[in-house]
Amino acid sequence: MLNNRLIVSSSPHVRSEETVNRIMLDVFLALTPALIAGTLYFGFRALIVTVVTILSCVVWEYLWQKMCKKPVTVNDWSAAVTGILLAFNLPAAVPLWIPVVGSFFAIIIVKQLFGGLGQNFMNPALAARAFLLASWPTSMTKWVEPFTKMPFFGNVDAVSAATPLGLIQGAEAAAGQELPRYMDLFLGNIGGCIGETSALALLLGAGYLLYRRIINWRIPVTFITTVAVLTFIFGKSGFFTGDALYHVLSGGLMLGAFFMATDYASSPVTPKGHIVMGIGCGVITSVIRLYGGYPEGVSYSILLMNVAAPLIDRYTIPVKFGEVKAGA
Repeated sequence: MLNNRLIVSSSPHVRSEETVNRIMLDVFLALTPALIAGTLYFGFRALIVTVVTILSCVVWEYLWQKMCKKPVTVNDWSAAVTGILLAFNLPAAVPLWIPVVGSFFAIIIVKQLFGGLGQNFMNPALAARAFLLASWPTSMTKWVEPFTKMPFFGNVDAVSAATPLGLIQGAEAAAGQELPRYMDLFLGNIGGCIGETSALALLLGAGYLLYRRIINWRIPVTFITTVAVLTFIFGKSGFFTGDALYHVLSGGLMLGAFFMATDYASSPVTPKGHIVMGIGCGVITSVIRLYGGYPEGVSYSILLMNVAAPLIDRYTIPVKFGEVKAGA
């Protein structure tokens, strides 16, 4: 009996009941409130775009793995999560062939060509969004009004709108549109991408992920706080005149901070690295929003910090126990 107690297995010795399937399913479930909000505000077309994007990601992954004679892993929910995140970064009026092309870029180019799940060096959905925005900017910036101003099953192609960040930056000043109220920003009753407008729905999903310990607070909190502080300090009317709350509730900040910057494969692994990641994303986002020609900066900030993640880990990794520093 004593011998049995002294048997030690190989590492890791700390085990978890969490699996890839369970984690990805949790992320997908956490995104459903935003999907419901997007469908309610932008109509049935938003749901169609989301379904097409998810199915495209799953099919591309299945075909690639079958062609390469690799184990088919589409049942692990990772392709579905990439699909719903990509759809959330698309306007409801986007032509349906664009999600198919974007799904190919996300799954094949960014994910599978680098080794598959866990090997991608940047977030596949955001990389695909950047590719689509650079290739078809008109279709990717064709925003629509929420359903409170159009029929639920109406033709979304016929109704255009400006995003809140476009309005606050002055890009849509000629249209004579007023800035949305804070409550509209919080609930999602504004123009924008399918899954980024409702801060309430995204916070509900984020709360679920935090409760399940799928993500931690470091990256989201430092990301959002940095944007709030910098946009308040460097306001358009002078120092300390910016509307931080407007910037926090607008654009893709909530979606990016909680669901994309926290991607396991493309973010730092150390606690200090998480802080650096969040601050870096916040700084780049603020610079683009305040001084760039493009009203939104979340996607590009996360992608740039994804590239820097290995370097961040290198300088924030804890010293090994018993290691003697050079020159000591």
